[in-house]
Amino acid sequence: MESMYLPEVEGRQGDGPWSDAIRQMRGAGLPVPQIMHLFAFKTERTKHLAEFTQGVMRGSSPLSAGQRELIAAFTSRRNDCPF
Repeated sequence: MESMYLPEVEGRQGDGPWSDAIRQMRGAGLPVPQIMHLFAFKTERTKHLAEFTQGVMRGSSPLSAGQRELIAAFTSRRNDCPF
């Protein structure tokens, strides 16, 4: 995955669940989604966004979680954004 061009964000070695996930993905040789770097950089500012996203994707809805994931993946693909 391409660099964010924000080395102080992408290179930060923080602690917490987002930083732990980044380390595990790197250790497994997997690409790290850029949004994860932002979540790990300012966890106190992004926790509301993470909670919102989980509510939208996993909260009660007439659509199943799988259908919502499929819609998100389709939309990301149409926008040339890796999902």
